[in-house]
Amino acid sequence: MLGFLLRLLPFWVREPLLIVVGSVLGVRIMYLAVHDQDRIAAGLGVVFLVFTAVRVYIVIRALRARRNPSPAASADGTAVDAAAQPQPQFQAQAQPQAGTGPRPPGPVTPEKDHNAWGQAVAAVAVFGALAAAVWAGPRFMPSDDNTPQPASCSDGAQEELPKAYKDTPRPVTGEELCKALNRPDLAELLGTPGETATTASGTSNTAPLTDGKVAQPEAEVAFGTYTVNVSATYNQLTTDQYVNLMKFGDETDVKTLTVLGRPAVFSSAHTMKFEINLGSSGGSGGPVEQGPLARTLSVALDRKDRGGYYDITVWSTSGALPDDSVLLDIAGKVLAGIPERPVR
Repeated sequence: MLGFLLRLLPFWVREPLLIVVGSVLGVRIMYLAVHDQDRIAAGLGVVFLVFTAVRVYIVIRALRARRNPSPAASADGTAVDAAAQPQPQFQAQAQPQAGTGPRPPGPVTPEKDHNAWGQAVAAVAVFGALAAAVWAGPRFMPSDDNTPQPASCSDGAQEELPKAYKDTPRPVTGEELCKALNRPDLAELLGTPGETATTASGTSNTAPLTDGKVAQPEAEVAFGTYTVNVSATYNQLTTDQYVNLMKFGDETDVKTLTVLGRPAVFSSAHTMKFEINLGSSGGSGGPVEQGPLARTLSVALDRKDRGGYYDITVWSTSGALPDDSVLLDIAGKVLAGIPERPVR
């Protein structure tokens, strides 16, 4: 049907139309082929561009035939126009009329030719606008792509911070920690570049058992394989004191080191696991169980270790853990954008 409609169009409308459509599709397909490194799309783009070049060659020959009429050129031009739009033929019969004789030989006045250039410009303008609409449409129209989008941190209204944040020199908030942690390359840093973040959140809480006097913001980003949690505790506890406390806790595989010029320590501990059953008789919870092992890197808030630390923790439901180098990479990326604790 489309080919039949194209054959009905005049030559000077049809050919510019084919040139515009072929060039737009060819350039677009070639761009996508280079961007996606797709050889099949590149071959299809070459086909469109070659087709467009052939149509341009035909139009150039027709224009030359019109500008330089000659027996051969007229034959070519006539062939082009005849192929583009068939003309009915008429046989003239001599009708003798009284008082008139044979007409003297002389040049025959040609019919007024169609405005070929006007048709060509109009066709290019109309279909150029259509091509621009097709090109820019996907950017402004909703997409049907069902690919899951990575989770983003909350952009809601700014919540009122607890009083501990006002008494702490330049503390980071949970929202700021979430934006620092939810990096586009976080999955790649974890060794799972094909995964997409399913949840991302940040809270501005206070540390437990401190009567709300110690600010402790935290953020968490979860993937299908790993979950990463980053928290900041603004207390007076130095890294050495923190290591001494680990001896009385459940932490294992403790290892001290330096990160970004600050004292740091690696440790491992099990997470807690509990279940909530929402049955017909109401909600009930089971006993708290030992969850999978988590690996934590604790880094002092400043180089002089005047108190306080960041915790970067990674765990998975399967119990598998990445190498310690992964936590070091995450700390280098996330903490580098957070200013050190100012001098008090």
